[in-house]
Amino acid sequence: MDHIDPRARWIFSFAVLVAATSTWNSAILAILFLIAIIWYSLGRTTWKETHRGWTLVLIMLFTMIVVNTIITGGGAGGVVPEGGKLVWSEGLRLFGKLLKPGLTVERIWFAICQLMRIGSISMFFILIPYTMDSRSYGATFSKLGLPDKLAYTIELAIRFIPSLARSFSITLDAQRARAFELDDVKGGIIQKIGRIAPLIIPVTMNAILSSEDIANAMDLRGFGQRKRTWLFELKYHWWDYAVIGFGLLLTATCLILAHVYKLGAFTVPAFFYQLFQ
Repeated sequence: MDHIDPRARWIFSFAVLVAATSTWNSAILAILFLIAIIWYSLGRTTWKETHRGWTLVLIMLFTMIVVNTIITGGGAGGVVPEGGKLVWSEGLRLFGKLLKPGLTVERIWFAICQLMRIGSISMFFILIPYTMDSRSYGATFSKLGLPDKLAYTIELAIRFIPSLARSFSITLDAQRARAFELDDVKGGIIQKIGRIAPLIIPVTMNAILSSEDIANAMDLRGFGQRKRTWLFELKYHWWDYAVIGFGLLLTATCLILAHVYKLGAFTVPAFFYQLFQ
C-alpha cells in the first residue's frame, strides 16, 4: 500500500464509492465487498491501530442496520417492497409471551446488502488516515486539481487531531511531573472543570498559537498568490495507472449494469427464501 500513489488511492476509493452507491444488487455488492477486503488487507493494519475508527463505523452500522432496518424497518423504505415473507409467520414465543414481530426475509437480506455496501466503503476510506503519510495530503489534493489554499486547508484539518493529541500527551506528562493528578477528580461539575484547567488551558493556548504561527508563516511567503510547488513530490508508476483504470472500469461497469441493463434493483435470491421455509 505504501508504494501506491496517494492520488491513485483517493481516485480508486471514490470510484468504489460511486460503484457501491449505484446499486442494491447483492451479487455486485458481494464482489465490491471482496475487493474491499483484499484492498484493506494490503494496508497491513492491526485492530490495535484502527480500533477507534472501526468503533465509530460499528456504531453507525448498528444504528443503520440493526435499529433502523431490522427492528423498525425505516431504513428499508423506498428500496424493499411493502409486505413480504414474515420470518416468524406464527409469532415468536419469548419469555412465555407470544410476540408477532414484523420482521421479513426481505428486510434481513436488505440488512446484509447494507452491511456489504457500507462495509466496502468503510474499508477503503478508513485505511487512508492510518496508512498515508500526513505530509502528502496537501500535495495530493493540489495535484488532483484543487486550489492550493483548499488543498493545504484540508491537510491542516487532517493533521490537526494528531497534533492536538500529541500536544495533550506532552502537556499531561509535564503536569504529572508537577504532581498534577487527573485519575481521581472529585466534586461537582464546576470543581471538575477547575481541576482540569491546568491541562485544558495550555493545550488550547498552544493550539491557538500554533495556528497563528502557521498563518503568519504562510502570509510572509505569499501563499495563495500564485501556483506553488510542494516539497513532498508525487510520481505515478505503472501500477498506479492500473489501479486508477481498474477503479474507473469498475465504476463504469456498475453504472451500466444498474442504469442500462436495469440490474441494480434490490432482489432477494431464491436460496435465501428457502432458509426460512
